[in-house]
Amino acid sequence: MNYRLRRASARWQDRVESLRGQSGKVGWILLWALGVPIPVLLVLFLLRGCT
Repeated sequence: MNYRLRRASARWQDRVESLRGQSGKVGWILLWALGVPIPVLLVLFLLRGCT
């Protein structure tokens, strides 16, 4: 395998790993953007176990 290709692949994998922990945050932001009130979002967050 080409050195540049291996290096690019490693960088891509690093980016994917850094985004894995943020997948749930997008859902909360989407709910907020759709107009769900913040107190409702806080209650849902607490019911889910603050994860």
